[in-house]
Amino acid sequence: MECKLAVSMMHDYLDDDLPGQQQRDLKEHLLSCPDCRAKFKELEQTDMLLFSLMHQSPVVSDDLVGLVMGALPPSKKERRFIAWIKKHPALTAASVFLLVMLMSSVTLWKQDGQLVVKGSDLDQVVIKGDTVIVPSGKRVSGDLTVENGKTQVYGDVNGNVTVIDGSLYQASTAHISGQVKSIDQALSWFWYKVTNMFSDVAYR
Repeated sequence: MECKLAVSMMHDYLDDDLPGQQQRDLKEHLLSCPDCRAKFKELEQTDMLLFSLMHQSPVVSDDLVGLVMGALPPSKKERRFIAWIKKHPALTAASVFLLVMLMSSVTLWKQDGQLVVKGSDLDQVVIKGDTVIVPSGKRVSGDLTVENGKTQVYGDVNGNVTVIDGSLYQASTAHISGQVKSIDQALSWFWYKVTNMFSDVAYR
């Protein structure tokens, strides 16, 4: 048995939660390993002390818990995180900056939500509420741009289809000769602001 495993089993043994076979394995290891035996004795004494304290009514100050908790070392994860921040201050600052920019951009970003349809041959298009439909058998000659709405293409579009802040459904009967683009305006606006801010800093 390795010492690491033995140490991890000691607490369970003292709490009487260790299965019989593991108890025997631990006892055998303690007989052959003086370091683990010394560690076990310390744990046993601590356990006995705690047991005796639990059955007494000691008078302690109110801030004792705070003092004890404050004296405890930080967890390994916390230490690793702080070490990483100290090792990469520029990256940490940039990450915080981008996070703040993203949060403020989401807060500042406002859309009126009004449906906008641009293109030629719009008489071939059917608009129902916030949905723009190119019906089966109809042909739009040129580009079609839909903003703040749903786009459903069942017919032909001889050009590009651009959807801004919306969704696109393209049926199996549809034919789009150009490119299909989907743009998130809020995200584009955010990157525009960030790149502008970096440009301003660079020119100062």
